[in-house]
Amino acid sequence: MRPKASDPKGKTAFITGASAGIGSELTRLFAADGIDLVLASRNRERLFRSADELRDRHGIEVTVIPKDLARIEAPGEIFRELKERRLSIDILVNNAGFNVYGQFAETDLSEELALLQLCVITPTQLIKLFLPHMLKQGYGRILNIGSTGSFVPGPLNSVYCAAKAYLLSLSEALHTELEGSGVTVTTVCPGATASEFASRAGMTDTRLFRMGRLSTRKVARAAYGALWKKKRLVLPGFWNRAGVLGTRFVPRGLSLKFAQFIMTRRS
Repeated sequence: MRPKASDPKGKTAFITGASAGIGSELTRLFAADGIDLVLASRNRERLFRSADELRDRHGIEVTVIPKDLARIEAPGEIFRELKERRLSIDILVNNAGFNVYGQFAETDLSEELALLQLCVITPTQLIKLFLPHMLKQGYGRILNIGSTGSFVPGPLNSVYCAAKAYLLSLSEALHTELEGSGVTVTTVCPGATASEFASRAGMTDTRLFRMGRLSTRKVARAAYGALWKKKRLVLPGFWNRAGVLGTRFVPRGLSLKFAQFIMTRRS
C-alpha cells in the first residue's frame, strides 16, 4: 500500500535534487497526494520535463527553480525568489547530494568543498530560512536524506560520511527542540541505492554496491511514510538496520576496518 499524507490540503513541498533518484520518486509521492511542488536541481531539462508530467497527471501547481545548490548563494536566492512569488513552503526535503570517492590524500579538494556546501551548509541554510514561517503557522515537515554512513566514519568515503553525520546530528537535535511546535524533522538513512549516485562517484564496483542495492522507489516510500508519521529516523531495508545496530556492539576500530573493506573495489 502506498504511504499517504495525513493532511495534504493546501500544502506546498520544496524538494532539492528533484530531477533524479530518490528526489524524483518523492516528487511523484507528494504529487499523488495533491501537494503542490517547488523543485530545485541543476538539471534544467529534467526538471521541466518532470514538472510537465506531474501537472498533467495530478493537476497540481509545480514551480521549477534550476539552481546549483552547491553554490553558497543558492539558498538565499531561492528563498528570495519564492518570497517574490508569494509561495510559502510547508514541507522541506533536503535531498540533493553527491559523493567523492577515494583516498583523501588523492581526491579533489574543490569537489569536496562543493560536497560540504551541498550536504552540510545548504540544508542548514534552507532549514534556517524556512523554519520561522513553519513555526509561525504551527505546521511544518522537514525531511533530510542522510545515509547509513551517518553512523560510522567511512574510509575511502570520508568527507561524505562526515557530512551525513553532521546532518543526522542536526536533524535529531532539531527533532527534539521542536517537539510540541507543530514542526517535525525526519531523517532517512539509506544504504546502497540503485541510482546515478554511485556511478557518478565511481562506486558501482565497490563491495558495498555489489552486495545489493535498494531501489530508489523503496527508499522514497519509506521516507515518505516516516515523514507523515512524524518519525525521528528511518533506516530502509533489513540489512541496513542490522548493520547500523551492529555498530553499537562492535569495537570502533573493527567497524572502521569493515567500512573500509566494503568500500574497496573488488578486483
